[in-house]
Order: sequence, then C-alpha cells, then structure tokens
Amino acid sequence: MDPKRELTSVDLAALVRELGAYEGAKVDKAYLYGDDLLRLKMRDFDRGRMELVCEVGETKRAHTVDPTRVPDAPGRPPQFAMMLRNRLSGADFAGVEQFEFDRILEFVFEREDGTTRIIVELFGQGNIAVTDGEYEVIDCLETVRLKSRTVVPGSRYEFPDSRTNPLTVSREAFDLEMEDSDTDVVRTLATQLNFGGLYAEEVCTRAGVEKALDIDDATDDDYDAIYEAIERLALDIRNGNFEPRVYVDAEESAEGDNENEDGDDNGGDERSANRVVDATPFPLEEHAALAGEAYDSFLTALDDYFFRLELDDEEPDPTTQRPDFGEEIAKYERIIEQQEGAIEGFEQQAEAQRERAELLYANYDLVDEILSTVQTQREQDRPWEEIEERFEEGKSRGIEAAEAVVGVDGSEGTITVDIDGERIELLARDGLEQNADRLYTEAKQIAEKKEGALAAIEDTREDLADAKRRRDEWEADDGDADDEADDDGADRDWLAEPSIPIRENEPWFDRFRWFHTSDDFLVIGGRNADQNEELVKKYLERGDKVLHTQAHGGPVTVLKATDPSEASSGDVEIPDSSIEEAAQFAVSYSSVWKDGRYAGDVYVVDSDQVTKTPESGEYLEKGGFAVRGDRTYHESTPVGVTVGIQCEPYTRVIGGPPSAIEERAVTTIDIEPGRYAQADAAKRLYRRLRERFEDESFVRKIASPDKIQHFMPPGGSRIAEE
Repeated sequence: MDPKRELTSVDLAALVRELGAYEGAKVDKAYLYGDDLLRLKMRDFDRGRMELVCEVGETKRAHTVDPTRVPDAPGRPPQFAMMLRNRLSGADFAGVEQFEFDRILEFVFEREDGTTRIIVELFGQGNIAVTDGEYEVIDCLETVRLKSRTVVPGSRYEFPDSRTNPLTVSREAFDLEMEDSDTDVVRTLATQLNFGGLYAEEVCTRAGVEKALDIDDATDDDYDAIYEAIERLALDIRNGNFEPRVYVDAEESAEGDNENEDGDDNGGDERSANRVVDATPFPLEEHAALAGEAYDSFLTALDDYFFRLELDDEEPDPTTQRPDFGEEIAKYERIIEQQEGAIEGFEQQAEAQRERAELLYANYDLVDEILSTVQTQREQDRPWEEIEERFEEGKSRGIEAAEAVVGVDGSEGTITVDIDGERIELLARDGLEQNADRLYTEAKQIAEKKEGALAAIEDTREDLADAKRRRDEWEADDGDADDEADDDGADRDWLAEPSIPIRENEPWFDRFRWFHTSDDFLVIGGRNADQNEELVKKYLERGDKVLHTQAHGGPVTVLKATDPSEASSGDVEIPDSSIEEAAQFAVSYSSVWKDGRYAGDVYVVDSDQVTKTPESGEYLEKGGFAVRGDRTYHESTPVGVTVGIQCEPYTRVIGGPPSAIEERAVTTIDIEPGRYAQADAAKRLYRRLRERFEDESFVRKIASPDKIQHFMPPGGSRIAEE
C-alpha cells in the first residue's frame, strides 16, 4: 500500500477543529524552504512555542510540528518570507477555516495595522497565497491564470467553484446527487459527494452497502444507511470526537508486533521500524488489516506520520551510511554568513549614528535654531499641531531652519530634520549637545553588540573547523573507497544516486553574475550600478577583456585573464571561443533579454582601454566607464542561457551560455525570453530539476528557486522546449 502524501478533505475538517485551540497565539517569524514549504513560528500562551508547517509540493500537508523536528532556518530569507515577516510579526492567530469541503485552508492573522489571510491550496500543483483583509493578493508562490479563476498579486483572490459539502448536505440534496449519477455507489460518493476514494469506501463499509452496487439498483434503505453513516461522520468531526491513528503496513509489522488490539503502541522501537501508510482522525474499518497506533490528538498523529514518512523515504543503508558532514558544514557556514552580515550591519549602524552626531555639530546654528524655536513654543503651551503649522509657514517663506524640518511627532516629542540628505530624529526637549551625545551613546552601544557578535562568530568558526576535521578523519579512514569513487566520478550517474553528499564553497565572485568558459576562464558581470563600479575599479586587471552591449542597461562584463590572487602578466592569450561565450553572457543578461529580443550587438575592448576618467565636459554615471581606442564588435550575438546543477567538484547551481554550462553540469535546462516573471520561471526550473534527481532533498538543499534565480536574466523567461 502506497503511503498517503496528501491530506484529504476529511483530514482538513478534523485539522481545523483542533487548530482552533491555538487561536490567540502570536507570530514570531516566517520561513520559506524551497518553493513549497512554509513554516510559521508562533507563541501560544498556554502551550508555549508552536510551529506550524504548510507544504504544497509533492507532499501536501498542514499541521503543527514538534519544535525539535523543525528544519534549520534557511540562510537568506527569500522575498516571500520577508513579506510575511513584515506583515505577521507580532500578529495574533485569529483562526483557520476550510473552504467548504475543498482542500483549501484559510489562516487569518490580526494586527493593529490590518488583517492578513494565508490561503493554502492542498490540491493540484499546490499554492500558498497571501492576501489582505479584503482578499487582495499580496503575493503567492504560484500565479494562476485560468478561465475559471485567477490568483496573481494585485488581484482579488478567487476560490475554486463551489462543490457539494457532504458534511452539511441536506437529505434532499443528497438524494439528488445520488440519483444524478450514472455509476456505482462508491464512485458516486467519491466524485459527486466529494469524499474521495478512501472515505467513500469507508462510508459504504460503515453503512453496510456494497461498494460496487450500481446506483440504479440502490434502494431507499441503501440511501438511508449511507446518509446516516455520513451524518455520524459529520457529527464526530463537529464535536471533535477523534481517536487518531497512524497506520503502518501490516505485512512489514507482522514480525515482532507488540501492539494490543486497540492499536496502542508499546514501544518506540516497533513504531520506528514500521513503514507508515496513513494517519486518520479516527479508526477506519477500511484499514482493519493494518496495524494502528493510537495518538492523543490528530495534530500529533500528523506530525509523527510525516516525520516518519520522510525517514522511510530516506532509507539509508546502514552498511554505507556516513554522517552528513556536508549538511553540518553548510549549516555552520550559513550561520557564519549571517553573523558576518550582522557584524557588518552593526558597523554601518554605529558609523551612521556617529555621522549623524557630527552633522549636528557641523550645522550647529541651524539645529540650535530649530530646537530653540520648538522649546520656546512649548513653554508658551503651543500645541504640537500649531508648531508644525508654523514650520510649514516658514517653508513657504524660504526660512532655512523651517525647510530642514521634515517631521513633527507630538506623541513622542520629536522633530525630524533633513541635513545634507540625512534624516535625524531629535528629542525636542533636549539641546543640540544632548541630542548629539545620545547619538554617540547609541553608536557605542551598537559597537558593543558588534563585539558580542565577534565573540559568537569565533565559536561558530571553531564548530566549523571541528566538523571539517571530523570529515577529514572519516575520509582518511575510508580513503581507498573514496579514491575509487573519485576515479569513477566522471561516469557516475548522479541523477540516480539515492543520496548525494553536499560539497559547497563560496568563491569570492559568487555575489556577482559569473560563469567559467569552456576554456576555464572566469567571466564576471555586475548586477547593478554599484557592482559595475566595483568591477572596473577593483577587479579589472592587465590582460583582462571588457565586454558591453550596445543596448543601454547591460552589465559590465569582465573576462578574467587570471584570478585576482595570481600575478597578472598581461601575456595570457584568451581563445576566441571564450570571448564568444562572454559576449553571449553580456547580451543575455542585458536589456536585450528584458525587451524580449533574441540577439544584440556586443563590443570587446582590452582592460587598458577602459577608464573612469571622462573627457572634459563629459559626465559618467555610477557604474559607467569611458573607452579609449578601437572596439571589436560581435554583431547579432544570440541570447542564450542554460541553468544546471553541478555535482563535481562542488555541488551547486550554475548558469550561463549553453556551451559553457552543459559540459560542467550533470543536468541542464535551456531558457529563453518569455512571459514568466523571473521568480515564477525559477520555480518552474526548480520543479523540473528536482524531478530529475532520485535524491530530491539534494536539489532542495543546493538549488532552491532563490539560488536558481541568481543565474537568470532580468525580465521574463520560459523553458526553451515549452
């Protein structure tokens, strides 16, 4: 019997009943894993920490999870997760409803600034849509454009067409649905009454009606028995009369089974040894041949079921199993990346506060006039609204002090000023020196946080070093086997591997656009004006080639003759094939692709022809550069991008010109300009790539939609063969 991977409508009805007990819990944070698993971390005042997961991929589920079982947080939250954090942080969980009897859950969250609804579709391809209180879609994992319904950001969320709800159907409507059928009883219950296969059979069994009975041969007594069985089922769900079970394959659990007749579990060893096949809110007669394990709540049963299902899917071979050093190392590297980001953030915040304090002193007379004006007005009991009006009047008269005031907040007693483009909040009751001292003090406090973060990152680096040491020791003990594996690496069928070890590295150029040519030359391109500026100023060296499209809005593309860590002699001969691939890269990631065109002109120059010094009377924008001398043109260079997964020597997503990527990746997908937004196209690629690997968890770890999007051109795309 195949295990259940999608919750049924009956499951969701029971689930909603139990989740109601968590109303009032507060949301802490939201996480998105891959493109199909949402996790909400919440605090329930009676139960403590609460973890809610909703998965809409191949497995479709929604339930609470034991906090010890939640996956590690992703390194960098995608835009969807950041949007949810902004909308839900501190919000109250106001409840959850099932849309009619469909496999759709609507989670409602309330905060002072508004209502947020998370609508989870657990049918078809699956989807999660976030809407406001009026059902306007803020964002969604998948855009839906069908004749029957539309789900896109900015539009009103549309539920699927209504269907019969068997739990609330009247006797008259029930009779009409049954009589309108032209098949047997069980199929009628499954389709016309929307029970699905399992519960249609369960209703027939409980009613004592033959499943294969033709609908034309069914009697009024049959209808009475079936309707009564449905009413009893509906009553159990409404009243929460649950006796949850997790069922395991009876054939696999026959030996050494120590369960009693009620299905109560007598030992964790037996439970973990059996393959799970279903979890239900009450015992099913249809599962009488299976071993059932009793649980206190349906939520707990679902948590245990899907946790054990994932373990069953992995099925590691104990004779070859090795610790997942790659995952452990990747975890510590993610933590270090986060800590480094926090340290950099502390540095920037502290410096910003110091600069604000210095700006106050540099504009002493102006700031003092503003503060003195406010303090004088307040001493005369002038209301804040009147003070704000006086500043507005002063602006119309061109008074410099009034023009510098951009905000007055009487509730906080603050004045916000704009000095040299920097906005600074001042406490109106304090003088300039006190306000500046406060900013210096805040800078000092932030610097102290940085010191704490530096100490923490050292601890993490020690943990990382320890993990790498243990990995090296393991590999040294198994050196012969590894050598043999390395020898066969070129012929290894990575797509069929049940478990692929993670081997990550983060090269210095990873934050740019990049690829290696067929001749192994590095090509890097800027993602924005700041990176274009950085490439020309910091990474352009003698012997390099610089490429750019004739069309406005393209990346500065540098074809490196040598690595920045190597001495640059300028004597390296770069093959034409590498220049042609770099030209295709330059045109593909430019406005040419964004405009939906399939070719564009690219020019190539030597590094010493590029300068940041404009001619007299000229002006260079940020990211721009001037070229001296002749240019070599590659006219009508075709766009072309391939995205693939590399397994040797590192496991990662790569992307760029097809001729360069195809020989380095174990599987690839070609894309071309198209109608799908960048994020949507990345999700489509992610699903295609995941389907190709036996080890789907490997793809989720190293090739999330966010990482795939890193290698996609700006603008719309589609898979080439679609």
